[in-house]
Amino acid sequence: MTENTIPADQNSSDPMKAVANALSQAGQAMRDGATHAKDAAPKVWEATEKFVSRFTYTTCYTISFGVVFPVLLVGRAIPKNNAIVHGMVDGAIAAKDSVEKMKSQPVGEAVQENFQPQPS
Repeated sequence: MTENTIPADQNSSDPMKAVANALSQAGQAMRDGATHAKDAAPKVWEATEKFVSRFTYTTCYTISFGVVFPVLLVGRAIPKNNAIVHGMVDGAIAAKDSVEKMKSQPVGEAVQENFQPQPS
């Protein structure tokens, strides 16, 4: 707080001085709090930014490792020259060709071409 406090014996004899002292102390506390908040805000923002950055990195790392590692493990276990591998390769090529075809058309045409209404 501040040094502007009134001794307790003066407070008891004059209630108006006690109220004035209390208001003065409250005002000073608010000013001190605002100053401390201004000083602490950049530190809090920096800590929050660091936490969010680290959380995002860890989450993405965990998800990518959790997806890539099992896929590669299974991929290495499957023999290279069989129907499963040939089907996966052919499907991947067909999907890539379909995406390339869709990218070369305007958006509305690609949607209409891929939309086939159900017979009623």
